[in-house]
Amino acid sequence: MSHAFFIILIVAIVIGIMILGQIQADRRRRALAAWGSARGLEFFPARDSRLEDRYPFACLKHGESRYADNRLQGRIGDHSCCAFDYHYETSDGKNRTRHEFSAVILATKLPLKPLVIRPEHLSDRFVALLGFAGIEFESEAFNRQFHVSAPDRRWAFDVLPQATLEFLLDSPRFCLECQPCQIIAYRETIFQPAEFESAVEVIEGILSRLPKSLVEELQENEE
Repeated sequence: MSHAFFIILIVAIVIGIMILGQIQADRRRRALAAWGSARGLEFFPARDSRLEDRYPFACLKHGESRYADNRLQGRIGDHSCCAFDYHYETSDGKNRTRHEFSAVILATKLPLKPLVIRPEHLSDRFVALLGFAGIEFESEAFNRQFHVSAPDRRWAFDVLPQATLEFLLDSPRFCLECQPCQIIAYRETIFQPAEFESAVEVIEGILSRLPKSLVEELQENEE
């Protein structure tokens, strides 16, 4: 009798956890839809398995069974915006691991070049000892907290003036990647609605601080 009761209790707990998870997911979707509506974005909760085909970012190419959901699409100011949750799976041959994160992509008319800015990892310091350090700037505070890489080192210095370094130091931390005419901000976690807003603000902050001479040069090259 006690054994049967224990099994029933475990089943009830599992069902309760599943129901609570669904309630929390539904509550979050409503909050995302409300944030999107306030920002003029349309909400698409269904799965989108083709998002990786529309955007060139490396973080969208990891693993297998990739798809986005809870997607918000539209325009924010002068930029088209796509915000979403992303899911993929990896396998070590025996076990499969599910990964989830959220991201925001803003598009710009400027022909940006590849660039990655992310929080510094402890492993980066060991790699640096082997001679593979990231790009370093005059700000020691920035160098301690961020890792920057780019095929074109000059581009990294052009697009990250001192004002932008200070802005990023004072901003919430995201992994940032530039590709031609687009920037993505993401973390390896699922965002709350306020974090989507923060990601938008960080990308806009970078774009608004691009040196005027660089913007003019990029516009001339685009023509």
